[in-house]
Parts: sequence; structure tokens; C-alpha cells
Amino acid sequence: MTARAHSFHHAVRGFAAGTDTPRAYLERCLETIATREPVVRAWVVTNEAGARAAADASTQRWRDGRALSPIDGMPLGIKDLLETRDMPTQMGCPAYRGNFPKRDNAAVWALRQAGAVVLGKTVTTELGGAHPGPTTNPFDQRRTPGGSSSGSAAAVGAGMVPAALGTQVGGSVIRPASYCGNVALKPTQGGINRGERQATSMSTTGIHAGTIEDMWQVAIEIAKRAGGDPGRPGLFGPPAPPEARRPTVLGVMETEGWDALDDASKAAFEQVVAALRTAGVTVLRRADHPMLEAFETSLVGVQAMTSAITGWENHWLFRNLVAAEAEAISARSRAVLAMAERMTPEDYRLRLMQREELRLRHALLAPIVDAVIAPASPGPAPLWAGEVPNAKPVARPTGDAVFNTPSSGIGAPAVTIPLTTVGGMPMGIQVMAQVNMDAQAAAIARWMLETLPPVAA
Repeated sequence: MTARAHSFHHAVRGFAAGTDTPRAYLERCLETIATREPVVRAWVVTNEAGARAAADASTQRWRDGRALSPIDGMPLGIKDLLETRDMPTQMGCPAYRGNFPKRDNAAVWALRQAGAVVLGKTVTTELGGAHPGPTTNPFDQRRTPGGSSSGSAAAVGAGMVPAALGTQVGGSVIRPASYCGNVALKPTQGGINRGERQATSMSTTGIHAGTIEDMWQVAIEIAKRAGGDPGRPGLFGPPAPPEARRPTVLGVMETEGWDALDDASKAAFEQVVAALRTAGVTVLRRADHPMLEAFETSLVGVQAMTSAITGWENHWLFRNLVAAEAEAISARSRAVLAMAERMTPEDYRLRLMQREELRLRHALLAPIVDAVIAPASPGPAPLWAGEVPNAKPVARPTGDAVFNTPSSGIGAPAVTIPLTTVGGMPMGIQVMAQVNMDAQAAAIARWMLETLPPVAA
């Protein structure tokens, strides 16, 4: 494992005591970026001058005893799907090259209001889809960092910044966090205001971080200021990171991916289950309770269902881009458009009905388990050597979202923690709670991370 940036949560003690400063912290981050960025390639653009000015202002506030929040001075990366007033927003797509709206996304605005230092824009896959960008895995450059929040996950995993914003529609926060050894929160749907990115019903802004404390503090500081999506109550939870909480009963969520999971990754997950039981937690499998079995049954086809819903909701955007500049859109994205164009409004309605059934089955687990756990990805990050010229595009070059689409479809919060390694590479374990129970998911995940022994398989 590589060294990551020191926890900002713990660095704050030095700011208050006068033994450290936000500017010095930023310079340590910039040194790491200078060392690791040539290989990891996590950033599209950085604004070092603006970041230094913001860090200097934060340093003065800490000296004066008037810090704006516990994340005042925290350097952050922003996924390049989210608008920033001082840097372009190019969405990993040639059709948006040079796009510079000069305005802040709601979450970015909230971070600035909290005193955070917006350091740069991190690489995303094309339009947040499956077509990869240049970023490599911080633990092995031959492997994918995951997607679509590739740069945000890799920047945190490489120790460049303590936290970064990502977004998830299928598995774009939780899966890359798993591959890059991060903690991450994919909040309840609408828990963090998406600002301009309201087009799809399952898109969610999430947080990559090196620690549970930094993850939660970033999320709650955004929610305090910008709230949730229109019509949503926003993220619930305490103003400080939730205390670790030992669960009483956890359920295992196998999903469609279980049978295809490799033996080493299964063995690592089973060691986590065994450690939970040793610690006094009851862990139920699908054969142990009919409601868990019913939930697993409703997960059959969930990946196809969520992909169809998102494809339908995105296809006007894709259609207009292809009509305006077809060569600027990848063959992979054009294939997604072609599938969506074959759908009808009735097909979309059917998928929405299936999603509602899934949400009901999950809600019915509330009296039975405190949360469900699952691998956060189907094993460690796969090797990725790039496209083969003139060949059919690889279906999932940034990895498979099969273990992530349940939380996206349900709109439930999920937290992943770097509890296991397989073949020397990270593989996260995720905790998925009921809708609006984000703090419970974070508390259980924190307890697991602090209590259970790390697993290597």
C-alpha cells in the first residue's frame, strides 16, 4: 500500500495549536502531486495559485480563532462533471473541450463557503459513463482506478488530497473507492445537492476520503449549506463524524455478482463475516431469513434495469451531442445511445415499476437487519491495457458495477471501507443502510474499520 495524505481531521489540531497551517498542509499535498501525478494522472487541471491564496486566507482565520468550519483549509479535488467558477468543466469528452461556464456547482459553492480549498478538477470517464480517461490505479499503474470518478478516487488513494468529490449513477463512487483503497460515501439519493446535474434520477454526489472523519465532515458541511436536491430533505446526521457503532444484526447482500466472484475475493469477504461473528455480530445470509431471500430475488436483473433507466434519461443529451459532433463521442457512448433509442416510454415505465419493487423489498429489511454488507467491487481492480485498435470496445473497462447498482437503484446510502486486500490490491467492503440512515451506515463502517482485523487473501 502507498502512503496517503495525513488525515485533515487530525491536522486541524495543529492548526488550532499553531504548530501547523493550512498553507503548509496544502504544500505537502502539492509535493505529493508533483511526485505521483506523472504516473497516476488523476488531474485534468489544477489552480495552484488560487489554492495557495485560499490556504493563506484559511491560515489567517485559524490564527485569529475564526475558522469557518472543521474543513476550513482542506484541499479538495472536484470531479470534472461538476462546474467550478475558476476552472473549465470538460466532462472527459472532446465535445466539451474548453467548456468554461465560470460558475460553481451547489456542492462546490458550499465547500468554498466552509473555507475548503478547491485545488483542481479530477479526471472523469467520458460524460460519467464507461469510456475511460487516462488515470491509472495508484497501487498498480497497469490497472484501472475504476470509474467514472477515476481521478477523485486515484487522487485520494495516492495521498494527493485528503478528500475529493465524485458522482455515482451505477457504481461510480463506491467501486473506484474499492479499487483505490479509500473510504467513500454514496449518500441517500438527493442527500447532497447536485446543482446543475439533475438530469438523471439516480445520479448522486459522493465523497472519497482517506478517513471516515474527513468523509463525513465534507458531506455534512455541504449539506449544512446547500441542502439536498430539490424536493429532497438532504443529508441527515450529526455535525461531527458519527461515533463508531457495533451493529447487532447485519445481512449479507450477494447480488448477481456473487457467483462470478473469484475465489480469493470470496475468501476475503468470508473472513470479514467470520470476524464480525467473532465480535458478537449476528450475520444473516439469504437462506437464514425469507425477507433476505426475497430481497436477493428482487436484485436479479437490477444492473440491466438501472442501466436502462439511466440510458433513457440520458439519451436526449447523447443524441444532441452526436448530432452536433459525432466524432467527438466515443463508439462506446454511441452504443449506449443506440440501446436507449430502442426503448419506448412503456419500457421506461416498466423499469421504474421494477425499481419501486426493489425499494420496497429493501425497506422491509429495516426491522430485520441494521444494514447489509457486500463486497464493494467484484474483486480488486482489473488490468487495463487500453483499447485495441479496430476492435469492438471492451464492455466494462473501468470494472463491473454489479455490487453497486443495488444502492443506486434503491437510493440507499452506502459507505465503503478498505478492509481487505486481494493479491496485494485493495478491495473494499461496503455497508448499505436504509434510506436517510447515512449516519448509521457511517457509524457501522467506522466500527468495522476500527475493530476488525485487516484481511489479506
